[in-house]
Amino acid sequence: MVGSQLAGNLLPRDLHPLAWWVWALGLAVAASRTTNPWLLLLVTAVVVHVVVSRRSDAPWALAFRMYVYLGLTIIAIRVFFRFVFGGAEGTTIILRLPEIPLPVWAAGIRLFGDVSAESVLGGLYDGMRLATMVICVGAANALANPKRLLKSMPSALYEIGTTVTVALAVFPQLAESTQRVRRARALRGTGGSRFEVLRSIVVPVLEDALDRSLTLAASMDSRGYGRTGSPSRASRRITGTLMATGLVGVCVGVYSTLDGTTPALLATPMLLAGLGLAVAGFVVAGRRVERSQYRPDRWRAAELATALSGIAVAVAMFRTSSVDPTNLNPSLTTLSWPLLAWPPVLAILVGLLPAIATPPPAPPHVGLDDMPDDAPIPARSS
Repeated sequence: MVGSQLAGNLLPRDLHPLAWWVWALGLAVAASRTTNPWLLLLVTAVVVHVVVSRRSDAPWALAFRMYVYLGLTIIAIRVFFRFVFGGAEGTTIILRLPEIPLPVWAAGIRLFGDVSAESVLGGLYDGMRLATMVICVGAANALANPKRLLKSMPSALYEIGTTVTVALAVFPQLAESTQRVRRARALRGTGGSRFEVLRSIVVPVLEDALDRSLTLAASMDSRGYGRTGSPSRASRRITGTLMATGLVGVCVGVYSTLDGTTPALLATPMLLAGLGLAVAGFVVAGRRVERSQYRPDRWRAAELATALSGIAVAVAMFRTSSVDPTNLNPSLTTLSWPLLAWPPVLAILVGLLPAIATPPPAPPHVGLDDMPDDAPIPARSS
């Protein structure tokens, strides 16, 4: 028994997709707690290293580069807006542009004018934080198998999970379609200007991605995806009441927890009560969906190590932000180089654990697992 478990942890295989998502969301939460550019670059480096070490040759793994480009675009747009809509918040003026006067109804909005270093750095830091979070989500998309993610969805979230999984697969499909179209153009030796090349690539890529999405939707509908039978009116009312009350309790509890003026004796019970009611609603709603599952995914030591590493990074950054917030959020009032402290650096480096403690990805092969029909087949209710 021990030998088989050890072999299962060492042999090449794909990890449970939820483990990758927990790890990536933990790093994204950690990135949301800081605007220190060095820490954000460290989070990005950790994510890129894990993706390069553990991504497979599957189509969805090709989309990570697109998320990196999207993150760079976000940073450029955030900095550009500081120049366009005025960035004179600060005393260190680095550029003087002519200000365009606006009508009275647009009071409070500036076009161009003086640009300060404090304002540009503020836009750069905010853009880097958002870009890092986007790259973390892209890492989850590149590492997690979307078909296996759909198999792992709870029964209560099956319809929503189907929609979310198909939506998350758009970027991988676009990346794969782009590569196929570019290879086809290279084989034909097609040339032309940049505009003509872009036009000749965009149309086939969008058409191919749309056709594949429609084919996936038709195959899912033919297999009974999302069919929940005919639940009774009382069951629907109980489920709706529990879910609505639970979500309200969770919203109030989260707001009270983030608000420093709310007593902990009020915030924590509301959050726990809301979570309890939401879980109860999930359980009641899950009884309406009956589905079988072929070869269910198991959580092993590698999955636990991956998920716990992401959670540990997020928890450590939360604790550090309450103890030493100046190192996580550099001051923009007095310009100085952002400082680094050992606790947040060591906390982020814990995110490298999946690159060491997880087995390499399984080699690509053509079989039943690569076909769209390997997802769970819901049993039709009579």
